[in-house]
Amino acid sequence: MEALLEFSKGPLFRLCFVIMILGLIRIFFLDIWGIYKAYRKAGDKTMPWKLILSRGLEWFFPVRRIGTNRPLYSIFSVLFHIGLLIVPFFLFAHVQLWKESVGISWPTLPYSWAYWLTISTIVFAIALLIGRTFNKSSSFLSRKQDYLWPILLLIPFVTGFVCAHLNVSPTYYQFFILMHVLSGNLIFVLIPFTKIAHCVLMPLSQFVCTIA
Repeated sequence: MEALLEFSKGPLFRLCFVIMILGLIRIFFLDIWGIYKAYRKAGDKTMPWKLILSRGLEWFFPVRRIGTNRPLYSIFSVLFHIGLLIVPFFLFAHVQLWKESVGISWPTLPYSWAYWLTISTIVFAIALLIGRTFNKSSSFLSRKQDYLWPILLLIPFVTGFVCAHLNVSPTYYQFFILMHVLSGNLIFVLIPFTKIAHCVLMPLSQFVCTIA
């Protein structure tokens, strides 16, 4: 298991990360091409920059949308995404891995922040799954991946929390850390080919909708 873990943290991680980056770059340039075609077809070539900026900020900071339909679900979704982005990027152990592998680092989360953000992300993910499952309108519109993605995203959070904060035997620790690394690698590979690619698509889509 030790050899598999080293392979997963090394060559496999780098391969999965490169696949994710290349996939997102492809999506980015396809959207840029879409913007160019929309601009060429537009009758009025004047760019409504204020509206574009307003819609972009509304997507990044969805305060207005929270108070509309299902406000509690919307709040849970926003908080889940905050933890989903902040914890992996600013966790001390993750930053140390980047420093050891490529020699770059950045500020990290205080221990208490990382602890509670991890717990809250797990709780909000479970809450979103329950809300999606038992709400008729959501369950009717949801596809299989809408249920599988939160579960997959939960795995590195749960396994990472177990390894960092619970007293487990060395055998169980290796198992959980292997699941942590493998699930993270799988998420990297799947991002460009699933709805999670909206992290790149959504801002550009707002731009296209505004000028089209």
